[in-house]
Amino acid sequence: MHILMTGATGFIGRAAVLRLQRDGHTVSAWTRSAERSRSRLGAGVRIIAASEGDAGLERAVDEADAIVNLAGEPILGGRWTRKRRRALIDSRVGVTERLVAAVRTARRPPRALISASAVGFYGNRPGEALDEHSAPGDGFAAELCRAWEAAAMRAESGDTRVALLRIGVVLGAGGGALATALPAFRAGLGGPLGDGKQVFPWIHLDDMAEIIARAVTDERLSGPINCAAPDRANQRELARCIGRVLRRPAVVPVPSPALKLALGDAADVLLASQQVVPQALQARGYRFRFTDLQAAVRDVLQPIDSCIIEPIENRAAGVPTGPYLAARRPRYVLDQTTEIDAPLEEVFGFFSQAENLAAITPPSMSFHILTPTPIAMCAGATIDYRIKIGPAPMKWQTVIETWEPNVMFVDAQHRGPYRAWWHEHHFQAIGKRTIMRDLVYYAPPLGVLGRIANRLFVDRMLRQIFDYRSAAIRLRFGAASDAERRAA
Repeated sequence: MHILMTGATGFIGRAAVLRLQRDGHTVSAWTRSAERSRSRLGAGVRIIAASEGDAGLERAVDEADAIVNLAGEPILGGRWTRKRRRALIDSRVGVTERLVAAVRTARRPPRALISASAVGFYGNRPGEALDEHSAPGDGFAAELCRAWEAAAMRAESGDTRVALLRIGVVLGAGGGALATALPAFRAGLGGPLGDGKQVFPWIHLDDMAEIIARAVTDERLSGPINCAAPDRANQRELARCIGRVLRRPAVVPVPSPALKLALGDAADVLLASQQVVPQALQARGYRFRFTDLQAAVRDVLQPIDSCIIEPIENRAAGVPTGPYLAARRPRYVLDQTTEIDAPLEEVFGFFSQAENLAAITPPSMSFHILTPTPIAMCAGATIDYRIKIGPAPMKWQTVIETWEPNVMFVDAQHRGPYRAWWHEHHFQAIGKRTIMRDLVYYAPPLGVLGRIANRLFVDRMLRQIFDYRSAAIRLRFGAASDAERRAA
């Protein structure tokens, strides 16, 4: 199917693109920033700039078999001033109204419109089980969701099915609630919001992407759909889970008055208690991959296939030989093995397109390829990137030192932030699955200062980058079951 998507570069959107591509769908992204989208979504995603106006949108809708509408400014992007409320309404209701107008005039209407909403629809409802038949709540967030859903439902017809995804707190690598909370927890200053007793609806990013993929093709999924795991957890339990995984105290609460002072009415979203029941999904046989909060948090923050980083001298296998590593002696090695539920040729084909590196790189790095694409990958190929490490933008030039299709390739940094960076990608077929192993031999710059920097932040930054990469690969290709991965 040909899927038209809004919000494709967002936290959920990027995951949904990868998951839809796994099923062989073609994805087009309608976006305000064509350059930003091209640098984040990888090869194979067609970019349609909003600057093309309604005519461009109408053409895109005419070509689409289904639409996935995930557009919307972050609900917690600041205090809900009059200007901010207008931006939230325009980015949700306004964008949806434009999509629906194009659907209603399309020569060939799409078969489905899958439109985002939020559990904010229910407002603050402590002690009440909330399924899709529950009445809407009070407050700005609830009013926004009602208007958002009403706009989407105007696309419903005999030709077009409409599904409304009422999305809970999404837990995943590279963004969302956990990314916002992590700095405080890592500093030992994390804790529950308010009194911590409020029940919050959560969902793992993998399940969220899976639900979107199901909703595109499953004609039984229509109307409101609660996207939240069938697990009743409160803010205090979330803080405890994060603390256990990070091995940090998690007892410093953020008092409700402090949240109200900082965020005004927007704090209501964080303090609301909502026991959301995914009745529609369960009635249609959907099985959540993550039903336990502790397991979901651990998967995001400490995945089974997390990388190992150690000093070179601790490694019995030593260092590969060659002029690059002889001239730039590495000090550390990163080792990660990822089990992929896809055949070798398909996996290697994905990595054969340099543009796909954007789709598996954390968005915080602002990754952008400067070399004209497409790039012919072969030994000796040179690729220039622009990235950010923390707040610092910089350029990176890599050279493909070795290229053995379906076996391995090596890229080495020739200009960039590291004194040495030699990255080996190894591929092995195990039946219809693929084992991919990354070995990175690296050295930070500045000698002793570089070793201190590695201990303070480089080591952790690389783990986060490769954990994000592994999670993105899992979305794109699937993975072995948790039991199979532990057994391996």
